[in-house]
Amino acid sequence: QQKYKLYGLDAPHLVAVGEFLLEKHTAAAFCNMQTKAAKYGLDLQLCSAFRPFERQVHIWNAKASGKRPLLDASSKPIDYQSLTDPQLIDAILIWSALPGASRHHWGTDIDVFDANQISKTALQLISSEYQANGPCFALYQWLVKHAEEFGFYFPYQAQKSGVSPEPWHLSFFPVAQDYLRQFKADELAKVLSHAEIS
Repeated sequence: QQKYKLYGLDAPHLVAVGEFLLEKHTAAAFCNMQTKAAKYGLDLQLCSAFRPFERQVHIWNAKASGKRPLLDASSKPIDYQSLTDPQLIDAILIWSALPGASRHHWGTDIDVFDANQISKTALQLISSEYQANGPCFALYQWLVKHAEEFGFYFPYQAQKSGVSPEPWHLSFFPVAQDYLRQFKADELAKVLSHAEIS
């Protein structure tokens, strides 16, 4: 059922790419892009793909309770205890979607890095890693030029998305655009009404 796809509640439509799950057309496009990137000396790897609703709840609750770092738009730590509830929600939303509203629920969105330059365990997914002198800068520059050839684009860009730019986050446009059109706030509200969210 489409509702389950849109809000991360089920995953039988997804296929495995290594340890990750992706929507099948996204998976094929990613593997083609990965092969081409290798010809340029880049080891394009996934560090995040499909994320179920419950995993997003866990991330949200950990940030809301101070068990996971809360960062401002410049990737600087914020003291969560000094914030009012509305301020805390706004701070979490800088880098993390509300459960049920994450594009990662669709299996069309990926976070990537260059494994030739940094290990997955060392990766923090902060902007400086994808800027000049960062380990993933060459990969980011290559993606800016070539990702579109494979159907991918950067959905989170400065002044265009309402959230902080994420140079590591790509979306497979041919499928994601359909999911975005089908997304309904009232359906999300129903899903959230049954969840344990801080």
